Amino acid sequence: MTNQDIFKRDGEYISHTYQRFPIAVRCGHGASAEDFDGNSYVDFGSGIGTNSLGFCNEGWVKAVSEQLRKVQHTSNLFYTLPDVMLAERLCRETGYSKVFFGNSGAEANEAAIKLARKYGREKKGEHCNQIITLKNSFHGRTITTLAATGQDSFHQHFFPFTEGFCYVSADDRQQLRDAVDSSVCGIMIEFVQGEGGVTAIDKNYAKYVEEVCIENDILLIVDEVQTGIGRTGTFLCCEQYHIRPNIITLAKGLGGGLPIGAVLMDDVVGEIFQPGQHGSTFGGNPVVCAGGVEVLNQVCRKDFLFNVSSKAAYLKEKLLALPGVVEVSGLGLMIGVKLAEGMDARLVASRCAESGLMILTAKTKLRIMPPFLGLLHSVAHKDMEATLGVKRGVFSDCHAPAFPDAVQRPGR
Repeated sequence: MTNQDIFKRDGEYISHTYQRFPIAVRCGHGASAEDFDGNSYVDFGSGIGTNSLGFCNEGWVKAVSEQLRKVQHTSNLFYTLPDVMLAERLCRETGYSKVFFGNSGAEANEAAIKLARKYGREKKGEHCNQIITLKNSFHGRTITTLAATGQDSFHQHFFPFTEGFCYVSADDRQQLRDAVDSSVCGIMIEFVQGEGGVTAIDKNYAKYVEEVCIENDILLIVDEVQTGIGRTGTFLCCEQYHIRPNIITLAKGLGGGLPIGAVLMDDVVGEIFQPGQHGSTFGGNPVVCAGGVEVLNQVCRKDFLFNVSSKAAYLKEKLLALPGVVEVSGLGLMIGVKLAEGMDARLVASRCAESGLMILTAKTKLRIMPPFLGLLHSVAHKDMEATLGVKRGVFSDCHAPAFPDAVQRPGR
């Protein structure tokens, strides 16, 4: 089996919804991967932040495998131990009251929206069902979470979208104030707008949002699908903003590479859902939750989050020294790289793939979300410039249009 075999079969049988990079991953360990042609790679994407412990972390594999030998699934009509353990651990680590488990960040955000609307109806009446989100936000790809997303480019093709959302500009306090009335039940924000360009919102503005919510008895929902579980250097990003939302949504890194979504609820909303009002067939799956418990076992160690911050500082320092890099944004190991004017991020990312680096993009930026473990060990085999492919011309001659959807992988 070769890379080209995989590319061909993918093209024949899988719906063309992804603009893939020409890498077929065969195996991996830590932050290193290998394709079907024997080429090796350093992983700066971690499955868009899902492989928080890297590829095939020994403790995580052991936890998942042991649970798989016991029971793989039962449905939520019966009790299992792993989901109870993960829920208890999340509540103890964060101080929240209840958890709902689903399968993705979009599902978690859907649940948060339902919570807010039920809260508004019970508290203020049927008219209280509107949710404010920020322009440039991203909350998922279901019809409802697309509607919650504050980017016009996502509001195409799939009409009619779910009603009940309005969008305000981050940092514009008056616009937010003008949008709040008796129909608003919640405000949903990301502290770092990942798909929007890896941009952290201003901390004073975020605090103002919290104050508006408290003043008007509006639920504050924070989407930490990408920022949660240590990604920004604290267990939850809201710790750095000194804000305590009513609802926090989690996903990606919590499962260590298996699909999971979670909604943390405070005392205000912890009892809003009643039996039959929400559910998920695979939510709280025991195998996934066993993996999640192991993720928390490692991420919640005292020195772990400090190491995330120190690795982030190291990467940012080296990135800023590279030719063609004009700015580094984001928080912790959720990094956006702004390139010099005229440079094409997709083309740079494709050249990185040719040179042995798996990297992401977000709008006009490169996006770096490496695994927490194995990163510096992998990079140690090359200096940072070599890892980013600079010595192979990655950051030169990248002013052409991005590669087309169907790309054949060039040989290295």
